[in-house]
Amino acid sequence: MSKTQKKKVTGNIAAQNRRARHNYTILETFEAGIMLKGTEVKSLREGRASIGEAYAHEKDGALYLLNAYIPEYSSGTFAHGPREPRKLLLHKREIGKLMAAITRKGLTLVPLSIYFNERGLAKVELALGQGKQHHDKRESAKKQDWNRQKARLLKHS
Repeated sequence: MSKTQKKKVTGNIAAQNRRARHNYTILETFEAGIMLKGTEVKSLREGRASIGEAYAHEKDGALYLLNAYIPEYSSGTFAHGPREPRKLLLHKREIGKLMAAITRKGLTLVPLSIYFNERGLAKVELALGQGKQHHDKRESAKKQDWNRQKARLLKHS
């Protein structure tokens, strides 16, 4: 998805990475499909997944979501690994662009959320981000605080 096209995440959000915007400067976002097994989908629908420590990385010419925690489905007979790598589905052009950014520029591919779209398909909102230093995080917090105070003052006057 290009910078001009801002697509809102609609549908049921299964997991969110709330710390990603705090730890990374988000440069660009992408929407990717994710290859899941049946029990993983059911577990996601229960809303028990966690992507706080997850990231995407290249392996054999494809992108994989690593370290995402999707717990085993309680009533399923077929078990899956909770932290196994899951393949991300993107167009070849997007994969090439993301791999170049990861390797050359030293950026990180961070999942912001896993959600179900209108058709019921599981999607991952990925962000190309640059890690923030400690002083950058403090500066962001100050700026956010000031904007909040400014809005409060404008509201009351």
